[in-house]
Amino acid sequence: MLSVKSATFGAIENNCYLITDEKTNKSALVDCTEDSDKMMNFIKGAQLEYILLTHGHFDHIGGVKAVKAKTGAKVVISKEDEPMLTSSKLSLAAFCGGVQNNTEADILISDGDIITLGESKIKAIATPGHTKGGFCYVCDDKIFTGDTMFFCSCGRTDFPGGSPLEIVQSLKKIASLDGNFTVYPGHDRQSTLDFERANNPFLNRA
Repeated sequence: MLSVKSATFGAIENNCYLITDEKTNKSALVDCTEDSDKMMNFIKGAQLEYILLTHGHFDHIGGVKAVKAKTGAKVVISKEDEPMLTSSKLSLAAFCGGVQNNTEADILISDGDIITLGESKIKAIATPGHTKGGFCYVCDDKIFTGDTMFFCSCGRTDFPGGSPLEIVQSLKKIASLDGNFTVYPGHDRQSTLDFERANNPFLNRA
């Protein structure tokens, strides 16, 4: 079983999540907005194995370089979004006043890949639409949706690499998961998949 600790960072109020396998105390960080004392205090004491990136926009990757250097955690991202780690234009930092700290990926994921964290298994599912290489992470009864699904909403599709058609298909894919899940999004409040199935107009449109 995984425990989840959350905190909000940065001007765009990004949610980052520290997930820990309760039997082994090994942890992973889902997205890493900034290099700051707040971020390091958030992960202080964790046996950080991975930094799981939902996508490559600057507000989700700004602290990756520093946290990787300080903890030795492996950076996980899709092949499609990997170039954003080294390009302020692709990550949108150059256009939005964001910080670009170039870094490298250690693991490139594909749809359906399993990441082992202690005794827990985390499934990576491809959910393009906000970016070409957007991913969600599923474990136990939890899903970390990045900027694919928000509380009664979904991610923008008007940035380079975005696609209204693809995000509709990704929302449909999430909705088809068997059972209810706690939804941990990249911004805004947490939700449940049953609530989103019933109330999210974008998901219902899918």
